[in-house]
Amino acid sequence: QVQLVESGGGLVEAGGSLRLSCKFSGRTFVNYAMGWFRQALGKEREFVAAVSWDGGSTYYRDSAKGRFTVSRDNAKRATYLQMSSLRSEDTAVYYCAAGPDDISVITREDEYEYWGRGTRVTVSS
Repeated sequence: QVQLVESGGGLVEAGGSLRLSCKFSGRTFVNYAMGWFRQALGKEREFVAAVSWDGGSTYYRDSAKGRFTVSRDNAKRATYLQMSSLRSEDTAVYYCAAGPDDISVITREDEYEYWGRGTRVTVSS
């Protein structure tokens, strides 16, 4: 069974930066694409970013492009989300997830099999 554990959330001022980490255990890490999703209070969970199994391809929601960077370290079985120029609207619980390495579904929440419990990011304005 796959386990995912996020860390790195916290309180940051608008314009600041945070780096989220997600540790993977239980199965073969390189068999999965890794995604980051977020859910703000009262809203549905939404796609933020994803990275292919080898780190060679990355995908972002429009509002994250140019501000967020998703990456992975297969040797450490971890994925990261570097967030900069944070805005109040980035406030949410951030989840990492493991899913199929398929470009046609990599942004789709319902295609991801395994999920972490989330880490809270609060951006103060």
